[in-house]
Amino acid sequence: MRAPAKPDSVAPKQIEQEAREQALAQARLEQEKQTAQQLRQAELAAEAQREAARQEQRRLDAVRAEQIARNEAVRIEAERQELARQRQEQAKQDVAREELALAEAARQERARQEQAQRERAEQEAKQAQARQEAARQAQARQEQAQKERAEQDAKLAQARQDAAKQEAVKQDQVQRERAEQEAKREERLRAIANQLKQEAAQPTTSGMRRGWLFGRGDPNADLVLYAENLRRKIELNMTLDMVRDVAKQRHTQPIVTMAIRADGSVEKVTFVVSSGVAAIDEAIRKVVAGQAPYGAFPPALARQYDVIEIRRTWVFDTAIRLQ
Repeated sequence: MRAPAKPDSVAPKQIEQEAREQALAQARLEQEKQTAQQLRQAELAAEAQREAARQEQRRLDAVRAEQIARNEAVRIEAERQELARQRQEQAKQDVAREELALAEAARQERARQEQAQRERAEQEAKQAQARQEAARQAQARQEQAQKERAEQDAKLAQARQDAAKQEAVKQDQVQRERAEQEAKREERLRAIANQLKQEAAQPTTSGMRRGWLFGRGDPNADLVLYAENLRRKIELNMTLDMVRDVAKQRHTQPIVTMAIRADGSVEKVTFVVSSGVAAIDEAIRKVVAGQAPYGAFPPALARQYDVIEIRRTWVFDTAIRLQ
């Protein structure tokens, strides 16, 4: 069945109802706007009050700061005045102390002068007494000196006689030692000559090509250079330590021949003239052996010789020297 149709009066009521609702909504919106505006005005008023309070606080702070500054200025001025007063008082005390010091210094100076006068008087008296004593001692010294000169003259005369006797004995001893040294030199020269003759007479059928250098000079420059290198190696390698103690014994300067092979090794060590001390001769052998090898012959020298014999006189002083 169809619903009965509403009467036409319903529509106006609905419209009126909607109008009332819209009016209420509009009223509520206006009310909310007013409320918001009132709240905003209240907030502005509160902010203005807070700002006023802050400005008042700043003003009070400025007043307090100014008061503190005035109080500090007053305190500083009081301290300055007190310091000035203390300085004045200190200056007065310093002046008083200075016056006392000057008075004490004047008193001490007077006392010093008086003491100096007394000491000068005493010193003058002592000097006079010392002059008298010095004159007496000078007289005594002169007398003693005359006695001593007489005794010294007698001693000098005796000493001259003794010296003349000793000089005669010394001259005689020197002549005997010179004669002995000359005899030894002649003996060494004869030994060297005999050695040279023996070496010259040795056959060379062994096939070893031998060279000799009995001095520092030789036409063969390579041979001379090799011998100099050998000499430097022995002299510069602190070898004196090996013979230092035994070399202190009385000995003859030994003449030594060192035979060196082409590879630098030592073939033999021969004494043309012995030192006369077995320990020294043995130490020389150890020095020569201890410094080996002496380096292979340079090619030019190796093409000429298989062995070279180098003869040197050994001297022991501050070092070992091969002459």
